[in-house]
Amino acid sequence: ESQRIKLIRHLNSPLTDLVYIIDEPSVGLHPADIEKINEIMLNIRDKGNTVIIVEHDPDVIKIADHVIDIGPGAGKHGGQITFEGSYAQLKQSDTDTARALTRQHHLKQSAIRDNQAWLHLEHLQHNNLQDVSVAIPKNAQTVVTGVAGSGKSSLIKGGFAKHEDAILIDQKGVHTSNRPNLLTYTGIFDDVREFFSKATGLKKSMFSYNSDGACPNCNGKGVLKTELAFMPDFSQVCEVCGGTRYRPEVLEAKVDGYSIADVLALTVEEGLSLFQTHDAIAQTLSALQSTGLGYMTLGQSLDTLSGGEVQRLKLTRYMIEPVTEKIFIFDEPTTGLHEDDIPILQARFDQLIEEGHTVILIEHNITMMTRADWLIDVGPGAGNQGGRILYSGPPAGLKNVAESRTAPHLFGSLSE
Repeated sequence: ESQRIKLIRHLNSPLTDLVYIIDEPSVGLHPADIEKINEIMLNIRDKGNTVIIVEHDPDVIKIADHVIDIGPGAGKHGGQITFEGSYAQLKQSDTDTARALTRQHHLKQSAIRDNQAWLHLEHLQHNNLQDVSVAIPKNAQTVVTGVAGSGKSSLIKGGFAKHEDAILIDQKGVHTSNRPNLLTYTGIFDDVREFFSKATGLKKSMFSYNSDGACPNCNGKGVLKTELAFMPDFSQVCEVCGGTRYRPEVLEAKVDGYSIADVLALTVEEGLSLFQTHDAIAQTLSALQSTGLGYMTLGQSLDTLSGGEVQRLKLTRYMIEPVTEKIFIFDEPTTGLHEDDIPILQARFDQLIEEGHTVILIEHNITMMTRADWLIDVGPGAGNQGGRILYSGPPAGLKNVAESRTAPHLFGSLSE
């Protein structure tokens, strides 16, 4: 919403020959809303400006005059220009993006049974909800759709706010410790430090950059900040530790040729190879890998994660410490995800359902809609124009709902 407000302000600007860089404008937007944002961006272009969009959504990619595809993979497996040209040429190319854009969509065969158990939300009236009631199938995947502001979050988050079995996995940042990283959040940094302590003879606390092992010059931050009175703070890499955060004697202590700083610089995928014989560490890294986070580094600060990455990280915790028959609520889990990454996430949702859980997704992504056992469409519009349950049932039945703004986009994307 904040992005759209900024765009509208610039739409009325008399300035031309500017370069606009817009980072994922489709986030949080229904396909019907994306059409409107596309019009704004094209109008800014037509006024004589250059518009550069960082985006995964097919509906935004297709309006581009020029497409640059970066990959082929993520993290250390990416960083190359794999394609450059028009949208039509992109669809003919041999890239993951091209395959994702040309993939045929089919509705999943609904898994709803005759003896289905249900969760009931009754007479909800908070925010813009208009005294609505709805039933949600247990042990199945429900996708809740509708334009931005239609009442989806009010329905699900509000409806399950006091439900003891509901687990909300949202995009809010996670702060569990001082300077948290992937290892501290998942609880295995202690295991890694114990591993180094036993192998090298140094105290366990020496392998913490928040404790005895911290570089004395930067106090374990890896950078030094200089405050400038009328300008943003200036940061530079610590000249003593070279950004590693640790004391020299800690960096000299190595296991299999790796210092603790080297390990923190490894990706999850690489760390899995190093710790494959350490069950507790390997189990956690395997869970991270299975949610599509294998490209992230073990020491990566949680402040650098996108909303979608935060959700997948939170999901990992429940894969490591199994729980029984919970209601998992995900708020736009495909945020920041390439279409080619969605099947990896879907496999984790399938796993949750196989383990007896219920999965509810608040989602705009068409691919996710096609994977629903049950679909609830809220609307038809936003604010006072929304707040009604337009449809609740197997996805195929939405086609007959004339008021639905979701139906044309969902069924327009399906293969015959």
